[in-house]
Amino acid sequence: MSKCTQLFPPSPKFTDEDVPDQSGKVFIVTGGAAGVGFEVSRILYGKNSTVYIATRTASKAKNAIDNMKKQCPGSHGRLEFLDLDLANPETIKPAVESFMSKEQRLDVLFNNAGVMGTSPDQKTIQGYELQLGTNALGPFLLTRLLEPILLSTAAQQKSFGNVRIVWVGSMLDIGTPKGGIVWDAQTNEPALHSEMMANYMQSKAGVTFLGHEFAKRLGDKGIISMSLHPGMMRTELQRNMPAPVRTAMGAVFKGPTYGAYTELFAAFSSDITRKDNGRYIIPWGRLGSVPGHMAGGMRSKEDGGNGLSEKFWNWCEATTRSYQ
Repeated sequence: MSKCTQLFPPSPKFTDEDVPDQSGKVFIVTGGAAGVGFEVSRILYGKNSTVYIATRTASKAKNAIDNMKKQCPGSHGRLEFLDLDLANPETIKPAVESFMSKEQRLDVLFNNAGVMGTSPDQKTIQGYELQLGTNALGPFLLTRLLEPILLSTAAQQKSFGNVRIVWVGSMLDIGTPKGGIVWDAQTNEPALHSEMMANYMQSKAGVTFLGHEFAKRLGDKGIISMSLHPGMMRTELQRNMPAPVRTAMGAVFKGPTYGAYTELFAAFSSDITRKDNGRYIIPWGRLGSVPGHMAGGMRSKEDGGNGLSEKFWNWCEATTRSYQ
């Protein structure tokens, strides 16, 4: 797909009206207290589901939950706060254990939360660049720990593809390092770039690789895993950007509900079939493809690629193993 159709997409064909009643279903939305995550959570709650708002600030989650209840007074669903900080892996396993003690199923995990515009000097508790840690490593650990309940939910389904993992990436055609991730041979990990945007786009390329790798590993067990570019929107993601940039974005970009449509397409559309598992979705809910320079990373060396996607998955696994 051309860059232009991602910057200025056609009208969405899959909206909240296309999401059926979700009574009895359970969802986790990271970053569900603001922006696109709030809109996804609000729509799901309005469809009578149980939604866990996963964020690090209880007061922010409470305000979001109160707001959703006011907007959806007829809902028979339930809203819960899930206390975790994706930049701090020590908080993730306790959050998963808390969730598992209350729920018997998980229908869709929305790895929605992310940070943008942080300095290369800002680090996670493990010492990794903040955007890489928050956008990729944290969601990887969360997904790995939730695998058992995702798999058990999938095993109870009568048809393929009802249980899904949604990975929110970015528009990979602009600013992504060649190959998606630049590997530092000396440290044997993703390189640290001097510019913020290069680090941000590298983290989002990693997200796309993870969506692909989880599809490879879990697809034959009934789980669909999709990465996506949600669309160019006005959200809290730009809070660390310079004021003139925020103003320009606010004048041009759509509101967060449109990004929610992209995520809902990934989570529920019947247009996504077994053969599409691991694909990349573009706004506002269309099957797309990753840039050519990244495509080789999703193939093994035996299949003519360079295996970078699997290498990144293995690095995330090794890096987070002590927290699993």
